[in-house]
Amino acid sequence: MTARHTSLAAGRWQSMTLAEQLGNVGSEVYRARRWQTKDRASFQNAFERMLELMDLTITDPRWRRRGELSRVREVLCDYFMGGNSYRTEPDSLQAYFDQFAVVARKIKAAA
Repeated sequence: MTARHTSLAAGRWQSMTLAEQLGNVGSEVYRARRWQTKDRASFQNAFERMLELMDLTITDPRWRRRGELSRVREVLCDYFMGGNSYRTEPDSLQAYFDQFAVVARKIKAAA
């Protein structure tokens, strides 16, 4: 997989809070959901961006809960490509990530 977020991969991602990181992952989840049944190429691009951002989050040395983050990645892959054996509801998946985006916005507004 080719790096799509080169400036983020070069270190900018590690300057973000966990809430900002997962909020950004959620944006790609939203895009992947939107394109999943409409445009295969757009879906594939969003899916790959989502995985790249998840991988950057998992490998960020500041976060201790790598197992939990890896499980989130596993659920995403299962939902989008694996037949949804976990029976993940798309709205609950989006709601999970939206909470991080809301927290990130609140932190920025308070700063």
